[in-house]
Amino acid sequence: EEQLVESGGGSVQPGGSLRLSCTASGFTFDDSDMGWYRQAPGNECDLVSGVRRDGTIYYADSVKDRFTISQENAYNTVSLQMNSLKPEDTAVYYCAVTRGGFRILRLNAPCSHVEAGSYGMDYWGKGTLVTISS
Repeated sequence: EEQLVESGGGSVQPGGSLRLSCTASGFTFDDSDMGWYRQAPGNECDLVSGVRRDGTIYYADSVKDRFTISQENAYNTVSLQMNSLKPEDTAVYYCAVTRGGFRILRLNAPCSHVEAGSYGMDYWGKGTLVTISS
């Protein structure tokens, strides 16, 4: 079965760090853009960070200089290192892979309604919860 498997969510205090990982099972990332969307309660489903197939990287302004995305093609894995976490980073984070490229930074749907093959996403993870709280 072709799927994305996410790991690394959890709960930390403000200023702490977490690392999210997403591993492709049954397919490879070679010709795709890959990244992470997130959605907090009351907010939209927004692209947080993405790596394009040409190697260029996107970060939302709200996470620049705090988050670092990386990919390990040999392991079919894309990771998101999150440092200096803030309460406003609290959200469910979704791994996404698209062969068509990340053209939409804000999806016109709740993240939880997105499935593989919808909204331009070839693959979509189940989501992992990140909670930042003191």
